[in-house]
Amino acid sequence: MIPERHLFGPGPCNPYAEATEALARPLLGHLDPAFLQIMDEACDGLRTVWGTDNARTLPLSATGSAGMEAAFVNTVHPGDVVVVAVNGLFGQRMCDVAARCGAEVVPVEHEWGAPVDVDRVVAAHPSPSIIAAVHAETSTGVRSDIAALGAAKGDALLLVDAVTSLGGIPVAADEWGIDIGYAGTQKCLGVAPGLAPFTINDRAFGRRVERPQSWYLDLGLLGGYVGEAEQRGGKRTYHHTAPVAMVASLRAGLHRILEEGLEAVWARHEAAGRALQDGLQDLGLELFAQEGSRLPELTTVKVPEGVDSATVRARLLADYDIEIGGGAGAYAASVWRIGLMGPNANPSSVALLLAALGETLGRR
Repeated sequence: MIPERHLFGPGPCNPYAEATEALARPLLGHLDPAFLQIMDEACDGLRTVWGTDNARTLPLSATGSAGMEAAFVNTVHPGDVVVVAVNGLFGQRMCDVAARCGAEVVPVEHEWGAPVDVDRVVAAHPSPSIIAAVHAETSTGVRSDIAALGAAKGDALLLVDAVTSLGGIPVAADEWGIDIGYAGTQKCLGVAPGLAPFTINDRAFGRRVERPQSWYLDLGLLGGYVGEAEQRGGKRTYHHTAPVAMVASLRAGLHRILEEGLEAVWARHEAAGRALQDGLQDLGLELFAQEGSRLPELTTVKVPEGVDSATVRARLLADYDIEIGGGAGAYAASVWRIGLMGPNANPSSVALLLAALGETLGRR
C-alpha cells in the first residue's frame, strides 16, 4: 500500500476527496455525450478561477510544461521579439521554449528571490510581440505584479505562467490584461498532475501561428474539440483521446473550490502561509523570498549553515511522512521550498510541519 504522505514540497498536494473519487469511477468514452458535458463543466470552472470570459479556456491533455509550450508555439512567429522577465527557473525555461520557436528573446534578468521589475521589463524593447512573465515563481516563492505588467504592455501580448498561483491567490486574467495563460492541476487546484489549465483570448488567438510546429498543441485544431465549433452552430470535432478520468477529477476539484468560494480559498492559503512563515522565523530560520512579495502557498527558507538539506528532507519523509522540496538551480542545496497548496493550506498542516521540522533540527 502506498502511504498517504503529507506533501509540503512544490509538487502535488493531497487532493480533495471528490477529485480522488472521480479518478476511480468507471470510465466514459472520450466522445460520450456525458463526458463532453463533464469537459464543458470543467472549462466553465476554469473560466471562473482564471477570472476570464475567454471561450478558449480548456484543460490541455498534458502537464503545465506543455501549457508553456502551447503558449509559445501558438503565438511566436519566427523572428518575433519576445521579452521574458526572468526571476527564477521557470522564467529561464520560457526563454528556452521561445528560442526554440524562432523568437528573438530579450531576457530581463532579476535576482532570484526578487519580484519582476515592471519598468525594466517594459523598457527592455520598444515593440515586442510578446511579454512573458511568471506570476508565482515556483523556484523562489515570489509573487510578481502581473496587473501592472498588463497595464504597461502596450500592443504586446502578455503571456503568463500561473502554475503555482491558480486557485491559491487571486488571478484575474481579463482585468489584468493577460492574453495567454497556463497553469497546472497539481498545485493549488488540488488535483493530480496531468492537465494544463489554459486560456487564450480573441486578441491573441487572432495573432496565432496558423500552422504551429506542434500538431498536438495546435489551438486551432483543439478549439472544436472543446466546443468552440459547437458554439458557432457546428459539430464538435475529434482531435485526440482526452484523459477522461483526469478531466472528471479536475471538474470535481473545481467544484470543491467553487463550493468553498474562491475568496475563501485565497484567504485560507494566505492565513496558512503567514502562519508558516511566522513559525519558521520563530524557529530561527531565515526566509529566502523578498519580504512583501512572498507567496503564501509556497515558502522558500534558507537551509541553516552546517545543516545538510538532503538529510533533513529524508528524515522528514521517513519519520513523519512529510515531503518538502529542495531548492532549484544554484540554490538546490541551500534553500527549502515548502508548499501549502490546496487542501494542505490549513492550520493543522502548519502545526505538523513546524513541529516536525523543529524536532528534526533540534530546535524544539
